[in-house]
Amino acid sequence: MNKVILMGRLTRDPEVRYGGANNSAVARFSLAVDRRFKREGDEQTADFISCVAFGKTAEFLEKYARKGTKFVVEGRIQTGSYTNKDGNKVYTTDVVCENVEFAESKNSQGGEGGFNGGGNFTPSTDAGDGFMNIPDGIDEVLPFN
Repeated sequence: MNKVILMGRLTRDPEVRYGGANNSAVARFSLAVDRRFKREGDEQTADFISCVAFGKTAEFLEKYARKGTKFVVEGRIQTGSYTNKDGNKVYTTDVVCENVEFAESKNSQGGEGGFNGGGNFTPSTDAGDGFMNIPDGIDEVLPFN
């Protein structure tokens, strides 16, 4: 079984390109995932993990994901290799995201480097039943259940 679940913050805005036979979206981004334990002498407290998303998930990220936004991603690890322009073989490891969800509300991000607009998405908890109201017209772009 090849399954990965990560929670972390985007290190930069996703890079989204369109291409292929049906001109579908491909989003590349990296997550800074905090380490649970710090090893003695190790100054790095997070791992920076390369991720890629396709189709509706990539479009969702293009519209709503900004540097600093905290997400939970679910997917699988994919390895590959290619030969660069210098003739050297380069090995790659990416998490192919099959499901992406916000890990915190817009307000809890403190405004520094977090979600800064990017559309009309304003979550509200005024439903009275503890659940967030989903704005009209957003359900077709949500890639998760």
